[in-house]
Amino acid sequence: MVNTVWDKLTESEKKKLFDFNEEYRQFLSISKTERTFVNNSLLLAKKAGFKDINKIKTLKEGDRIYAINRGKNLCLFVIGNKPLIEGMNILGAHIDSPRMDLKQKPLYEKDGLCLMDTHYYGGIKKYQWVARAMSLVGVVCKKDGTVVDINIGDNEGDPVVGVSDLLIHLAQDQLKKPGAIVVEGEKLDLLVGSIPNKNKKEPVKGYILDLLKKKYNISEDDFLSAEIEVVPSGEVRDYGLDSSMLLGYGHDDKVCAYTSLRAILEMKKPQRTSCCILVDKEEVGSLGNTGMQSRFFEDTIAILLDKQGYSKNIEINECLRNSMMLSSDVSSAYDSNYPEVSEKRNAAYLGRGISFNKFTGSRGKSGSSDANAEFVAKVRNVMDKNKVMFQMCELGKVDVGGGGTIAFILANMNMDVLDAGIPVQNMHAPCEVVSKADVYEAYRAYKAFLKDMK
Repeated sequence: MVNTVWDKLTESEKKKLFDFNEEYRQFLSISKTERTFVNNSLLLAKKAGFKDINKIKTLKEGDRIYAINRGKNLCLFVIGNKPLIEGMNILGAHIDSPRMDLKQKPLYEKDGLCLMDTHYYGGIKKYQWVARAMSLVGVVCKKDGTVVDINIGDNEGDPVVGVSDLLIHLAQDQLKKPGAIVVEGEKLDLLVGSIPNKNKKEPVKGYILDLLKKKYNISEDDFLSAEIEVVPSGEVRDYGLDSSMLLGYGHDDKVCAYTSLRAILEMKKPQRTSCCILVDKEEVGSLGNTGMQSRFFEDTIAILLDKQGYSKNIEINECLRNSMMLSSDVSSAYDSNYPEVSEKRNAAYLGRGISFNKFTGSRGKSGSSDANAEFVAKVRNVMDKNKVMFQMCELGKVDVGGGGTIAFILANMNMDVLDAGIPVQNMHAPCEVVSKADVYEAYRAYKAFLKDMK
């Protein structure tokens, strides 16, 4: 009896699974932020023959096109045999992950040490982010237009930074606090230096600024126009004595983004146009001009319609109405250490394949798009046709909690959308866990959806 993906694999299939996951492991290790994910995805896309949308005058079947928005969104298209107004098969995922960001005036000196002030991003358990090695990854944009890439902590030989925590001997009062405030947001400040420059008014801060000036040619004022993320240092690691899982930062939702990316890169000449959209800001509501609620996606579709000879102002609604989408976002994996938060019959389990959530939201399905049964049936049919193993699930017990995705935003455009993703343990923690079996099965599911959904 087949209970898990592992049960159905031949030895050759198992090798393909492990090889695919090693490629993902290496990719995620160098793609911890939205910008690095887009940059590294673009390298793969260009290698696969994708061309800038702005350099294409007309569209024909088989054309491979990309569009970028502010370095944090990436849209990929493989033009199908059918006209664009007949709809697309879309994979959508977000590439932002919970983390800490440097504030715009981060540097300060206190008690002979130099620290950096942060603001956490997305939903985190703050106590999980202390007493561990962290890296600084991002950009500094100078007034003259120069953009300086920053990566301190992830390169071989780099120093790392981190947030201090109380030793157990002095933590009696701290440990009496509820988990939500055992570490407070304003205490998530990074320790970054302790050597003084005696010629400076603030000697330790001055020493750090000298180092930054020497290595990156940036000054303290340049932090006013910087975006620097504080992310866990180090590579994604094989997890489990059998190396059946991956432990690392950013699986939510870069694991779905990478598998969606790989699926569209391997599309040739589909019947319906294939689309993969990778977006920012999901962890904070999908707002802003790089979130899914921006007009970037609709504007890009309008440009494509124009290049196929349609009126971009009239046919866009028809195109979106006829499109179908998998909102590719992770789901909560059942944890036998905490069974009380899940309803076992409707939970997602590691190793049992891609998870489909007919609805997400929280308590009474609040904030959910709730896919219609007819569309779910079509997706089931495609998965069975391609022998893809899947599981239907929900995000915990009804009144315990829940979560949201970008699905409702696309559903509001009047297209059919189903949440589909990979089960994750330790979600939103610095080290999340996924099964290699689920990663590979999701990749197979996304390929099947792009190819066979009609």
